[in-house]
Formats: sequence, C-alpha cells, structure tokens
Amino acid sequence: MIYTELTKKAMKLCFAAHKDQVDKSGMPYVFHPFHVAESMPDEITTAAALLHDVVEDSEYTLEDLRKMGFPAAVTDALACLTHDDSVPYLAYVEKLSKNPVARRVKLSDLEHNSDLGRLDRIDEKALQRVEKYKKARQILLRAEEEQ
Repeated sequence: MIYTELTKKAMKLCFAAHKDQVDKSGMPYVFHPFHVAESMPDEITTAAALLHDVVEDSEYTLEDLRKMGFPAAVTDALACLTHDDSVPYLAYVEKLSKNPVARRVKLSDLEHNSDLGRLDRIDEKALQRVEKYKKARQILLRAEEEQ
C-alpha cells in the first residue's frame, strides 16, 4: 500500500463507508477495496481503488468527495467507475476504459471479484459473473494495448 496524506484520507473514508458491509461470503467488505488498492502503482490509482465502490455502495456522492478535497484525477476516475444500472454492463466498461486510472482500478477489481476462492459456495450465478468479467477484462486489456 502507498501511504501518503491522500491515500490515508481515502483509507479512512473507505473504512467509514464500508465498515458495516459484508461481501457475498459474509467477509467484511472493506477487505475488497483494500486488496484492490494493494496492486496500484501510485497515489492517484491507490486512492481511486480505495474509493472505487464508495459512491455506488454508500451515502457518499462524488460531490461529497470533491468537497473533501479529493483531486479531479481521483473523482474523474470514480465517476467512470460508478456504474449506473440503466447502462448495460459492457457499455459501462467500454466507457470507463477510456480513463487510464479507472481502467487500472477496474482490471484489479475484476481480478479480485473473479476469484471464486473467496466464495463459500460456487453457484451458476457466480460462474456467469466470472464469464461477464472475462469479457470486461478483454475490453480493458484491448484499451490498454491501444494506449
């Protein structure tokens, strides 16, 4: 993990936003963004990784994060990473692939979410999710190659 003033602020907000949430197997949800952040190469991607689910999964808004002083490079990536359910998933991934910070975070997010070892029970729904994530990773990796 990269420890800077910015990433420490993101860690605290990440914990506050997710502290009472659990993942599909009942583990504290906050472990997921921390895991994603561990693979990031710099301060901006680390902060974005820590916060990547905050707007989707808590009461915090992008405007709240801007008012808290998170830089535009982070909040712009978070805007890309926040999935509007009215947008088809792969269209959402295609759009976010244009933002290098969002793309890096999403690749790591998909890798962690595809780890079936995290689940207590692997059902058809989990297998379908992994297939969807494979398609999303292909979109993101193609965008990486084009950069």
